[in-house]
Amino acid sequence: MQPFSIGEVGATLLLPPRDMSVSQWADENRVLTGAASAERGQWRTRPFQREPMDVLSPSHPSKMVVLLSSAQMLKTECLLNFLGFIADVDPGPALVVEPRIEDAKALSKDRVAPMFRATPVLRGKLATVKSRDSDNTVLHKAFTNGSGHVTFTGAISPSGLAMRPIRYALLDEVDRYPASAGTEGDPVSLAIQRTAEFEHNKKILLCSTPTIKGCSRIELAWLQSDQREYFVPCPHCGEFQVLELGDGAEGGLAWPEGHPEAAQYRCRHCKALIPEHKKASMVEQGGYRAQNPGSLIPGFRVNQLISPKRSWGTIATEFLAAKRSPETLKAFMNTVLATLWEEKHEVVADAHALWNRCEPFAAEVPEGACLLTAGVDVQVDRLELEIAGWGRDEESWSVAYHVIPGDILRNEVWAALDEILLSIYTHENGQQMRVQAACIDSGYKDATVLRFTRDRYNRRVFATKGRSGDGTIWPHKPSRKNQTPFFMIGVNAAKDAVHDRLKVKDAGPSYCHFPLGRDLEYFEQLTAEKKVIRYHNGFAKHEWRKAEGARNEALDCRVYAYAALKSLGLSGAQLNLFCDRFAKHGRRVTAAPPPKAPEEQSAEQPQPAPRREAAANARNPFLNGPGDSFLGGRTNWFRR
Repeated sequence: MQPFSIGEVGATLLLPPRDMSVSQWADENRVLTGAASAERGQWRTRPFQREPMDVLSPSHPSKMVVLLSSAQMLKTECLLNFLGFIADVDPGPALVVEPRIEDAKALSKDRVAPMFRATPVLRGKLATVKSRDSDNTVLHKAFTNGSGHVTFTGAISPSGLAMRPIRYALLDEVDRYPASAGTEGDPVSLAIQRTAEFEHNKKILLCSTPTIKGCSRIELAWLQSDQREYFVPCPHCGEFQVLELGDGAEGGLAWPEGHPEAAQYRCRHCKALIPEHKKASMVEQGGYRAQNPGSLIPGFRVNQLISPKRSWGTIATEFLAAKRSPETLKAFMNTVLATLWEEKHEVVADAHALWNRCEPFAAEVPEGACLLTAGVDVQVDRLELEIAGWGRDEESWSVAYHVIPGDILRNEVWAALDEILLSIYTHENGQQMRVQAACIDSGYKDATVLRFTRDRYNRRVFATKGRSGDGTIWPHKPSRKNQTPFFMIGVNAAKDAVHDRLKVKDAGPSYCHFPLGRDLEYFEQLTAEKKVIRYHNGFAKHEWRKAEGARNEALDCRVYAYAALKSLGLSGAQLNLFCDRFAKHGRRVTAAPPPKAPEEQSAEQPQPAPRREAAANARNPFLNGPGDSFLGGRTNWFRR
């Protein structure tokens, strides 16, 4: 760290900061490199960005600011400009909290460090990098005059949140924080407590894209704020309004049937259509209006409908694609529209209604199903498994359900399971298929399950365990026990997906088909769990619970079968592309000439040798092992 004088530090601490706002500082000084932005050169503050940044200025009396924003609109750039302003104009100890340590490192290396290098007034503000100097590391950067620092940490780290007094607390993506930082409690509360030493001049920034209504930290902060929405004028009638998706009739985006790329905005007052090219001038003339003016906490909400980088046609197209499944629609609502997702799982799918819609299957694997996976639940005296078929947009068919009775410590039980997993299923178009991936619950007798899956890993037979909390269904890499890989799956997210699909009533995307002959008990098990709200340190969390004494093996099997689909990396367009390939291969099978009757064959034309039939099967990518199919192998996981 470079030496500095006591007089220099005293002048910095005692003299008031220069009289300028954060947006003024950014417009005059910040330089964009293009490394993390489509723009290069001098920063230019957009109309909807100015006010959220200026309330962070020392001249504004607010001590806390709330930003509820869609992705790529406001949060990160506001945070970066404020960090630059702190370093240059009003230095002090600052803490930046990201959901994970990896996120904090990425922000520091990819966004903050390039900004300090590219912006002339920030060069030299940080201590020089030395191999043995802890004053400038990825997670801790001290200012050269000793007047402060910027520390980066993850919300899961209690030591990072509680180790030093903080004047500036910048909390990013708070809805993705864990419920507790270790055993210390709520990470937001821990970070805010660090600012108590600077009560007269502290600044706390809470920002996030929203998640689930009732479980969202940013929602709670937003409700306590003055709730400023960005209003823009209609170019036809002049009335101001907040741009929302709407229904297209009374207001919102509207487009010709089949052409979402041509979307325009319908004014909710005069009902006139507003073309895309008018949006820029509308946003330029717009401004924030508080909906809860009695609050002293400034809160701002913006969505991508006012973004200069996203056209209304693009957003309309994304909306139609997102409607195909609850998961993609939820992501669209959160990240594009900055709208909270309201869970509707409290209305559980009705077992009798599902039983009554059972239908005859024309073949073992009906038309539409293009891929088979298996989910296996392990009980003390039996194995239960479901073979599920998957089609376009995750439409599914319950191809088979098996119960293998017996002591699970005995080899014959696992031999019977292996025989089922290796079975050949005939598709309605004549193709022969095998299970492409299977997930087996290893929560009970994990050593037995791991011994079975270890030798079948290349066939994509995976040991799995449920992981509580929110997150992705399938992890990026496996965990290990005694050098044997197993996968921690997000059971809450998987059960959300399964229950959302059970409530789809029309055949098509996400619909679940069941065969005639399936008994009512299966459907009672499939709907045995209900989503309930549990409070942890004052924050609501959703979790799945079953009634006492109820059985849920069928639900667990479907969850594991769905996780097996996710293990293949197939979703959305990738799954649809796989189904297109399957259909193309099926047309070739169907087009093949039928074999001649025995009486029509002459002695000079003997029937094909069995080895030719075997050779034909060997060319079927949907029948053979993973290495020969369109899906590819998974052997590289052993080398991670």
